[in-house]
Amino acid sequence: MRISEVMTPNVCIVNPSETVQMAAEAMATQGIGLLPVGENDRLVGMIADRDIAVRAVAKGRGPDTPVGEAMTEEVRYCFEDDELEDICQNMADLQVRRLPVLDRDKRLVGIIALGDVARETWDSAGQALSSISRPGGQHTQI
Repeated sequence: MRISEVMTPNVCIVNPSETVQMAAEAMATQGIGLLPVGENDRLVGMIADRDIAVRAVAKGRGPDTPVGEAMTEEVRYCFEDDELEDICQNMADLQVRRLPVLDRDKRLVGIIALGDVARETWDSAGQALSSISRPGGQHTQI
């Protein structure tokens, strides 16, 4: 099964110059915890609710802090034509619950989340979650 068959399309994107308050409002409105950050039609980062809490609020930064100062710049992604099983293993290895989905021109076309995987194949989701939930990982805050 291809990622394009299970991903969430039509993803809201924030600009790195927008404020973390604007990003948080978008997250609250949509009931999500992660937004892609785009500039000039390219994905330049990701901002999660945790990024806002740890990289802005915990450091005494206000709601006007630019998204670019709180976002994660190293973006891990997958392609829409990748196989679901491969991406589940990749998510487990990276210890992430969501990945942006790009087309082969590297344009954002969606997000794949562990919940999307669970709706299609519980076994793959369970295997990925058991690895994702181990201590450590890319977003561990020091």
